[in-house]
Amino acid sequence: MPKQLRFMDELPEPSLGQLVPLTEVTDLAWIVFIVSFAALMIMDLGVFNRKAHIIRPREALLQMAFFIGAAIAFNAGIYFYMGSDAGLEFTTGYLMELMLSVDNLFVIILIFSSFCIPRKFQHKVLFYGILGALIFRLAFIMVGVTLVESFEWVLYIFGAFLIITAVKMVVGKEKENVDPNHNLMVRFFRRFLKVTKDYHEDKFFVRHDNGNGKMVLWATPMFIALLVIESTDIVFAVDSIPAILGITTSSFIVFSSNAFAVLGLRSMYFALSHIMTLFCYLKYGLAGILGFVGAKMLAGIFHYHVPVLTSLFIIVAILAVAMTASWLKTRSTKSCALVKETPGESCPALKDLGDDE
Repeated sequence: MPKQLRFMDELPEPSLGQLVPLTEVTDLAWIVFIVSFAALMIMDLGVFNRKAHIIRPREALLQMAFFIGAAIAFNAGIYFYMGSDAGLEFTTGYLMELMLSVDNLFVIILIFSSFCIPRKFQHKVLFYGILGALIFRLAFIMVGVTLVESFEWVLYIFGAFLIITAVKMVVGKEKENVDPNHNLMVRFFRRFLKVTKDYHEDKFFVRHDNGNGKMVLWATPMFIALLVIESTDIVFAVDSIPAILGITTSSFIVFSSNAFAVLGLRSMYFALSHIMTLFCYLKYGLAGILGFVGAKMLAGIFHYHVPVLTSLFIIVAILAVAMTASWLKTRSTKSCALVKETPGESCPALKDLGDDE
């Protein structure tokens, strides 16, 4: 059994939420999670978005409410069957990951704008982008949990990293590069397959003339955009995974809260993409959260532990302050200069993809 971190929560006395021992419910919890999550993904692709169409804000808001409701129901199940501590850890982790995902929306907007992806095909890119994101995050989580449980001091390194990231988020200049020619993943892929200049409906791959009369497999700009989204999610995961490890080292809680937060990212994108300019001070709120979690992790050096419930209240308070400040800033202008603008050049990311043809 891995040793308990000395500054993590101690197990509470048995209560209504802990009638079933945690060791006996772990396998069942994973099964319930996998089945529930798979059902939600099937419902999303097979019911809500069975046909490619432009998702309007009202439809997106209803879908976002549905997925948030599903997360709340799952959270309630964790509380009653795994205990109040596990329930609070999921709540805190889910809320934090959801807000960190909102920051990811700025980059997704920039990517879709740079690639000029038709709105009715954007959901498909996000759907498969999330599948890839879950695979990468699961790998990061397993590695992170193993390191923390084997070497306690790794958590202190994560804490210091989060504080540095928070400072850079506040004082540094954000520079998002979606040029596919500067993306390592895209450059590696283009060594093996050529890319068409134009979109072919919502297809990622098509059969295309190679110039010698032979039909070969080509990728489309849709797939290149998917690769760019996957690579940017890896960057975001580097921040978000250490952050939630500051809340809990339970691989089940870390991954399930991440998965439910990422699951609602698509509907959140379509619901909020029209009003993202109202989130003026979001990055400062996220920096405050990362800084707090980093300090919380480093506090373990001095044998000081911040309870999960206290962490939840602090995170909610930071978000409330950031959102209130944003609302006060934008209530008259309806925009904010702090928010990144989309590129002025039309479809800059597509400029060089046609070179293969």
